[in-house]
Amino acid sequence: QVQLQESGPDLVKPSQTLSLTCTVSGGSITANYYYWNWIRQPPGKGLEWIGYINYSGSTHYNPSLKSRISISRDTSNNQFSLHLNSVIPEDTAVYYCAREENGGTFRNGDWGQGTKVTVSS
Repeated sequence: QVQLQESGPDLVKPSQTLSLTCTVSGGSITANYYYWNWIRQPPGKGLEWIGYINYSGSTHYNPSLKSRISISRDTSNNQFSLHLNSVIPEDTAVYYCAREENGGTFRNGDWGQGTKVTVSS
């Protein structure tokens, strides 16, 4: 029943900060014991996990990206956001938000539809 919806720009310039928001309905982002993830898929490549913020507000990031990443949440609006600074063309990808169960399961219905972001000057 949970629904996730990504929003944000479709084009950003190199060196700028990419900010995306995931709006969640049908479930609270503070509910035990879910993890709220950002995942991306560059063109022609597989899924790459970016990071998460969990039900208590704790965050964890992919070590290859963590120097440029911040994930935050707005519990009043039941949203969580990704901030990726100093973007480069290789950050071009479809970005997804997704809910993960405590046991590590991503269900088909717990993903947003994805939003394509292009980094180009």
